[in-house]
Order: sequence, then C-alpha cells, then structure tokens
Amino acid sequence: MNYETLILDKTGPVATITLNRPESYNAVSLPMGREFLEAVLQCSEDPGVRVVVITGAGKAFCAGGDVKSFKENLDAISVFLKQMTLNLHTAISEISRMLKPVIAAVNGIAAGAGMSLAMACDLVVAVETAKFTLAYTNIAATPDGSSSYFLPRLVGLKRAMELVYTNRVLTAKEALEWGIVNQVVPEANFKSAVEALAGQLAQGPTLALGQAKRLLYLSAQTSLETQMENEAQFIAACGKTTDFREGITAFVEKRKAQFQGK
Repeated sequence: MNYETLILDKTGPVATITLNRPESYNAVSLPMGREFLEAVLQCSEDPGVRVVVITGAGKAFCAGGDVKSFKENLDAISVFLKQMTLNLHTAISEISRMLKPVIAAVNGIAAGAGMSLAMACDLVVAVETAKFTLAYTNIAATPDGSSSYFLPRLVGLKRAMELVYTNRVLTAKEALEWGIVNQVVPEANFKSAVEALAGQLAQGPTLALGQAKRLLYLSAQTSLETQMENEAQFIAACGKTTDFREGITAFVEKRKAQFQGK
C-alpha cells in the first residue's frame, strides 16, 4: 500500500512506522488515522516482523490531533471526532494486543494523542530534548488515545490529574522519573539507541515476549489466583514452541540461544 501521511519501512525483522506530516508536527488527521491503523495491522499480521518501532518525521513525534481540521468540521464535530478516535483507538488496541514488542521512538514533542500513543507502546525511548504534554483541556477537550487508561497506571492518580488539569509540560528527564519513558538519550545517540533496542528484541523469543505482554495487561483486571492460572497456561503453551526448546538446550549447553520467533 502507498501511504501519503506516513512511511512504513520493513528492514529485516524490524518494521518502522514514521508519522510523516512534519509541516504540522505530525498531527493526526483523519487520513493519517486511517493509514496508521492500516500500517499497524500490516505489522501485526506480518510473520516476518518481530519488532515494531513508531516514530515521527522532522522535529516532532506527534503533536496530537489536527486542530485545524477540527475547526473545519465544527458544524459536525461530534461525528468527525468519533471517526478520528475510531481509527486511532482501534490501532492502539492492536498495538496493545499484538504479540510483538512495540517501541515508541519519541524524537520530539509528544502532545495530546501523541503522548497517548507513546504511553500505549510497550517501551519508550526519548531524545533528551523531547517534551510531553496532554494539552486536551487547552481546547476544552477530554483525553483520548488511551491516555486516561495508561497515565494513572504509570504515574498514579494525583499526578495524572495534575497533567490533565494543568497541561504541565514534562521534559524527557521528568518523563523518565515519572515512569512514562524507559530511556532518555542524547540526540546524537538517539537513532543508534533505538536500533540497538529494536535489534535486541528482534533476536528474542517473540512468542514468549508477546505472551508476557499479554499477561502483564491481564494482571490489571484479574485476581491473584486467576492470574497465576493464566501464568500456568501461558508458560505451558510456551513449552511447545521451537524457541523454548532452543532456549533450554542453549542454557544446558552454555551457549547463546538463537531464537527464531517460533
């Protein structure tokens, strides 16, 4: 598929989705939302893809929703916003459920839905000049893009309330301290740091990583006993994989495992 608002690149086992509207700081338009969903589904269903990286073109990761398009559609804004969120939310659901690691490579400002998208990814690597802000109430809107789900789980309810109410701008360092970001790296090292992390995960046991991801999400809504039963079922399923057999054999033979993602 030819994309107009993003770039989908597949290099070996790593797929990179680059939001590509740099003139508007990669703000999410209705066409971008549709294309982003399509790209995420392509990555999820491609057996050759073992890691997905999401980043932005130019100086921004994503500045949130395209407010200019909101202005153009004010007379039918409820329908328009539902169309926008339908695509974005479906894509984020797929990101959360796909059995592959997803890395947000935050190369600049992550505002509104851009901050939401970053938090929805499994891991976040941010350049040290990146900034994070929700900014929804600046336009009398409420959060979307899953931020009301992920933010309180990451930073706690009181800090989440503060970010929603005040639209405080967090530096990359502050986002790291608050648990929103996993790594902060200088701009000169940003690309290599993302590539190194993606390469490390691409060599890992993809199915086991995906099932571990699923377990962590299930833990938020199950009892201890139910979660331990989930753990028992999932680890037993892992035991049937080629990678599990390779991992056990490599451990006994005192060598590095060569995982295939199978």
